[in-house]
Amino acid sequence: MKHPSTISIEDFNYHLPDQRIAKYPLAERDQSKLLVYQSGQIGQHIYKNLAEQLNQDCLLIFNNTKVVEARLHFQKETGGTIEIFCLEPDDQYEDITSAMLQQGKVYWKCLIGGAKKWKDGIIRCETKNNGSNIIIEAKKIKQINDAFVIELSWSDISICFAEILHLAGSIPLPPYLNRKTEASDKERYQTIYAKHDGSVAAPTAGLHFTDHVFKELIRKNIEPAYVTLHVGAGTFKPVKSATMKDHEMHAEFIDVNKTTIQHIIDKLENGIIAVGTTSLRTIESLYWLGVKTYLNKHLSMNEFTVLQWEPYEINADHISAEMALDALLNWMDSNNLQKIITKTQIIIAPGYEFKIMKGLITNFHQPQSTLLLLVAAIIGDEWKRVYQYALDNDFRFLSYGDGSLIWTND
Repeated sequence: MKHPSTISIEDFNYHLPDQRIAKYPLAERDQSKLLVYQSGQIGQHIYKNLAEQLNQDCLLIFNNTKVVEARLHFQKETGGTIEIFCLEPDDQYEDITSAMLQQGKVYWKCLIGGAKKWKDGIIRCETKNNGSNIIIEAKKIKQINDAFVIELSWSDISICFAEILHLAGSIPLPPYLNRKTEASDKERYQTIYAKHDGSVAAPTAGLHFTDHVFKELIRKNIEPAYVTLHVGAGTFKPVKSATMKDHEMHAEFIDVNKTTIQHIIDKLENGIIAVGTTSLRTIESLYWLGVKTYLNKHLSMNEFTVLQWEPYEINADHISAEMALDALLNWMDSNNLQKIITKTQIIIAPGYEFKIMKGLITNFHQPQSTLLLLVAAIIGDEWKRVYQYALDNDFRFLSYGDGSLIWTND
C-alpha cells in the first residue's frame, strides 16, 4: 500500500466561492441533488430516488451518532461572556457514553472562546429544568495544546451531563457557515436516525435521508446497518502542514456491536456502501482491528486501536475482509465483548486500498481537507472533474449542501 505521507495538500485545492456554500438546508431533505460517479461517468439525480442508483441486496452503513448541544455560554463576574465548546471527555472516562451519564460533575476537553479574558476562578451560567433553576459552574483544570480540561459541575446532581447540554447548550454549527445557530438547526442539523449522544458535528451525508428514502430502500431489499462514530471538532481541522506526514489526524470514538460486524460479513459479496466519511472510516477501521487480532490473538485492550499510519505499515495483503472480520469476532468472543468501543485515528488518502467499502455517499468537502483526500483515495484525480461538474451545475456545497454517490473503480 502506497504511503500518503508525502502528499502535498496544495494538490487538493480548488476555488470554492462563498455563495456556493449552503448556509441553510433545503426544506425537504430528500430533494437535495445527488451526483453519481461510476466508471468515469457522471450523472445527476436527487436523493429521493437514491434506491434506483443502488444494487438490490446491498448493505448501507449509517453512523447513528447524535449531535450534542456542545456550546455553553458563561458569565464572568465582571459581565463578560465566555464560550466553552465541549469537545470530548477527559481521558479518565472509558467512552463518551459513560462520560455523558456522569451526574453532578464531569471533566471535559474544551475550546474556550475568550480564553485570555478568563484568567482563573469559577464562571457560572444558569438554566431551568421543569421550572427549577440549575446553576452550572466551570473551572479550568489544565491546558492541553490549544484546548483545556474543564471541570463542569451543576447544582442538580440528579441529572446527567447529557441532559445539562440539552438544557443549557446550543448546537455547534460548522464555522464555515459563518452564522449563529437558529432554532431550526436543532432538528435539521441532525439525522432522523440519530441515537447516541456524543458528536460535535453531524455526519452530514445522512442529513438527506427521509422515511420515504428508507421505505424505497427496503422495497429493493437494501438493508441499513448502524455503527457509531462520535464526530470530533477535528473533522474541521485544516491541514496546515505542507505534506501529510506533519498532520496529526484526530482520534474519534467508534462503537460497533457483533451483530453489525456479522451483517457486514454476510453482505460483503452484495456490496457495502458507506453513508458518510465517518461510516467509511469506521468500517475500514474494523478491517484493521480485525487484522491486528488475526496477527495477534492475544492482543491487549491497550493495543486495540487504529493509529494514523498503521494501515500503510502493516502487511495485510494475505488477509481478506472476511478473514479479518472473523478474527475480530473471535477476539471479541474470547474477551466476552458484545460490542467494541475504541478510538480510530485512521487517515484515508490516495494510496489507501479499500477493504470493505464499494461505494460512498457523501457531501462536497472543503478544499485542502482530509475529507477531500478521502474522496481522492476512491477515484484519484477524477475528484477534480467531479467537483468542477458540481460547481458548473449549481450543486450546493458543505454540510447543508447536496451530495454524491461515488463508486470504487473495481
